[in-house]
Amino acid sequence: MLNLLAGRILGAIGVFAALLALAAGPAAAQNITGAGATFPAPIYSSWGEDYAKAGGARLNYQALGSGAGVTQIINRTVDFGASDSPVASERLQKEQLLQFPAIIGAVVIVVNVPGVDGTKIKLTGDVLGEIYVGRVRLWNDPKIVALNPHLKLPAIPISPAYRADSSGTTSIFTKYLSSVSPIFKERTGAGNAVAWRTGLGAPGNAGVAAAVKNIKGGIGYVEFAYAAENDMQALQLANGSGKFVSPSVPGFMEAAAQADWANAKNMAADMLNMPGEIAWPITSASYILVPRNPKDPAATQRVLRYIDWSFRNGSATADRLHYIMLPTAVQDVVRQQWTTLAANGRPLWPAN
Repeated sequence: MLNLLAGRILGAIGVFAALLALAAGPAAAQNITGAGATFPAPIYSSWGEDYAKAGGARLNYQALGSGAGVTQIINRTVDFGASDSPVASERLQKEQLLQFPAIIGAVVIVVNVPGVDGTKIKLTGDVLGEIYVGRVRLWNDPKIVALNPHLKLPAIPISPAYRADSSGTTSIFTKYLSSVSPIFKERTGAGNAVAWRTGLGAPGNAGVAAAVKNIKGGIGYVEFAYAAENDMQALQLANGSGKFVSPSVPGFMEAAAQADWANAKNMAADMLNMPGEIAWPITSASYILVPRNPKDPAATQRVLRYIDWSFRNGSATADRLHYIMLPTAVQDVVRQQWTTLAANGRPLWPAN
């Protein structure tokens, strides 16, 4: 009797579990998975929360670094990859990927100089490059003093911090330095991961920020949104017009407005070291990668719906987090690129 009763109870539990699985299955299937760049992680996650509240799919985004994001979408282990540096055309073609920009942000230089307001410090890209190859080693070096005669700079070592992981933020920063500092270009060069000549490596924006905060004389590069949210001191840089400018959303907009989107291959428009009164010199787009041959077309469509919704509804969130929306005309070009995606002979966009 007891065995019979136990069997009935276990059977009921099994049926209940099966019903729960059936109920959870469709919901789980409606998730969007993404991975990659840390640079846009705050905006992608916030857009995802807003989209889910509006009835859309839920986003699970892992900020692992641009290199990891590219690898994961190549391996098709996520629905989309994210990279701060554009992927080379040859690789996009080989791996059957479509690349498009999703948001615009900026890299800023944060410092920890005892007794000095870091936001008042001025550097040129050339001197910054010399710091990152170890030629300028003290905060009261004559080259820095000449740019900052109004400041009393201490005679303490400069301690550069850099990303230890494969990072699109590093790609943006090193590409900028390579364009303005001949010695940096010669000795270090540009890329997601480079052979640094001096300094301390740390993982992610959080690691670089912690290194700068914890070391007197520290200097490092992080995304503007991260610096702003964590009340870090970002110095001034000379832009393409030789103007010393502080990082600001209007400055990012001025730089972005000059980008040649129409002629940019794979929509990888250059915004570095633009001229202007306030244009910030390290402004860049961040990119999303989706498969041209998706094994799950519905998952790719969910990604496109999420980005489309964010383009149409995400500007307030972008403003709050200090990002710049793509110009409306550029958003339309992105959507036009989506129409080239197809599965089983059927276009994936517009998504039904």
